[in-house]
Amino acid sequence: MQKSVLNQMEKGLIVSCQALEGEPLHSSFIMGRMSIAAKEGGAKGIRANSVPDILEIKRCVDLPVIGIIKQVYGQNPVFITPTMKEIDDLMTTGVEIIATDATSRVRPDGRSLDQFYQEVKMKYPEVILMADVSTVEEAIYADELGFDIVAPTLYGYTDETDGLKIDSNNYGVIKQIVKEVKHAIVIAEGNVFTPEIARTLLDINVHSVVVGGAITRPQQITKRFVEAMTTN
Repeated sequence: MQKSVLNQMEKGLIVSCQALEGEPLHSSFIMGRMSIAAKEGGAKGIRANSVPDILEIKRCVDLPVIGIIKQVYGQNPVFITPTMKEIDDLMTTGVEIIATDATSRVRPDGRSLDQFYQEVKMKYPEVILMADVSTVEEAIYADELGFDIVAPTLYGYTDETDGLKIDSNNYGVIKQIVKEVKHAIVIAEGNVFTPEIARTLLDINVHSVVVGGAITRPQQITKRFVEAMTTN
């Protein structure tokens, strides 16, 4: 099961179909339609947030789904599938993969990443787990713990990497992760705004590439056009 799912996405595009509350496209129905459009365009997988969105997407397409639940607990910065409650909820949807914050930060319930990982694997030994990390060191640690997938999803979104972006100036971050990770597959995610960037990432031997806002958030796409047209 694990191998066939990962093989299905290999060297392919994974489209992140997400719209949070307050965003124009926030709707499970719309995310389902977005997933159909992604499949028609050739996507090999979908990344999605929340139980309702995932259930609708799985009703619409037969692609593997990387499921997350974004849940904020007070002032704690870990919000991507942060506790076992979110894991339990995701397991009811039939998602093929679950992604979680795998940074070094303490989780809302006080658990370390090691403790959280062991608890998840004890309860759901067959689940494919994806580690959303922010540094090379976190990627190495997630790999050593046993995560199936590692991705620099949170690069630029932690105190240690604040303001940094994966772009043509620092593909070295992903290159280093690919070099250092020994067992997990590496998926590129974060600031992949053009097909050219996606192609370059595949050429440095990542397993596959996740693209979100550049495809599924029209307000962000419009803003980039407007900024380019109004810059002197």
